[in-house]
Amino acid sequence: MEAFSEEKNDVFVPQKIFMQRAIELAKRGGGKVHPNPLVGAVIEKDGKIIAEGFHHEYGNLHAERDALKNAAEKNACVRGANLYVTLEPCCHTGKQPPCTQAIIDAGIKNVVIGSRDPNSLVNGKGVAQLENAGIKIFRDFMKAECDSLNEIFFYYITAKRPFVIVKYAQSADGKTSLSSGESKWITNESSREYVHYLRGTTAAVMCGIQTVLKDDPLLTCRIKGEELNQPVRIVLDTELKIPLESNLVKTANEVPLIIFTCSDSAKKSALEEKGAKVIQIEKKDSHIDILQVLKKLGEFSIDSVLVESGGSLNSSLFFYGKEKKCLVNKVLCFVAPKILGGINGTVHSPVQGIECSSLLSCVNLALKNVKTFSGDLLLEYDFKEPCLEE
Repeated sequence: MEAFSEEKNDVFVPQKIFMQRAIELAKRGGGKVHPNPLVGAVIEKDGKIIAEGFHHEYGNLHAERDALKNAAEKNACVRGANLYVTLEPCCHTGKQPPCTQAIIDAGIKNVVIGSRDPNSLVNGKGVAQLENAGIKIFRDFMKAECDSLNEIFFYYITAKRPFVIVKYAQSADGKTSLSSGESKWITNESSREYVHYLRGTTAAVMCGIQTVLKDDPLLTCRIKGEELNQPVRIVLDTELKIPLESNLVKTANEVPLIIFTCSDSAKKSALEEKGAKVIQIEKKDSHIDILQVLKKLGEFSIDSVLVESGGSLNSSLFFYGKEKKCLVNKVLCFVAPKILGGINGTVHSPVQGIECSSLLSCVNLALKNVKTFSGDLLLEYDFKEPCLEE
C-alpha cells in the first residue's frame, strides 16, 4: 500500500484515507450499540494500516481496544504508531475500562480524533489524559463526517431523552390513505424494505392505539438474509384498548413491548402476564403526555424512536403543549407517484388535529437528503427552530 502519512522533521500530518476507513468501520455497529455511539478506529504505521476495529455491540470492546486487540492477535507492533478514531477516546470505566489507558500503555505516538464527545464523563477529559502522557492530539479531523455518525448519541446524551424520527408515507397529492382509510400500500416494496432497515437501526418504534386497532402491526424488523436489531415496540394507549390477541401482545415475550397508558384498568395484569410492560403516565389535554413518555424512555436508555403512526400522534409531537413546542428531530417523508384525490372533504393528513396559528409560527424543517426507491421519493428533513410570531 502506498504511504500516505508524512513524517517531515518529526511533523505528523493526518491523512483522510485512514479516517475515512475508521468511519466506514464505525457504521458496522449500526443498530447494535444503543445507547452508545458508533465508533471506528484505525492504527496506521509507516503509511500502512496495521490494525483496525470498531464498537461491535453494546457492552463489548470499544473501537480503540478492539483495534489494539486485533493488532496483538497479528503480532503487529503498535508502539510509535498513529491512531485514527472517529470519537474522543473514553477515560472512565463503564461496561469497559477506559480506552485512554490502553492507548497510553500501547505506546501510540499520535491520536487523530474526529468528533468531540459531549458526554460529561469524557468531554475533553480523554484528550487531556492522552496529552498528559505525551501523546500528540489532532482534534476535529473530518469533524463533519464523523459527527454525522452520531447525531442520535449527541442528542440523547445531552437532552436525556430519545432522538425522535417521524416517518410517514403519502401520495403525490399529500394523502396518507383513501377516504375509506385504505392505505396498503401507498409506497412500493423497496420503500417498505428500507423502513425495515430503519427499524433495525433504531432503538424503538412507536405508534398510537388507533394504528394498532386499524392495522394490527408487528413493528418488527424483517429483512431477508440479514440479522438486525429488533427495536422495542412502544404503544401509546390512553384508555388501554389494545386487544390481547393483537400481534404486538402475542409477540411481547419475543420482542419487547411497552404500553403507555393513563388507565389503571385490571387489563394491565393480563397484558403483563403476556410479557408486555405497562406504564401509567399522566394526561395532558385529554391525551398521554408525550413529553413525559420521552423522558421515561430516556431513563430506560432508549436513545432513539422511530414513530410510525397516524396524524394525531404526529401532531402531538410537532405541536406539543400550549407553546406548541416541536419534539421531533428528523422527518422521513416517503412520497409515492400516485394521486388519491378525496371526497366529502375527507382528508387523511400525516399531521392532523392541531395546527400552527400562523405561517410565521410553523415548524420549519431543513432538507438534508433526497433518495429514490424505484419511483418513490424519500425526503429527509432535520428540524430547524420554528419562526416566532410577531
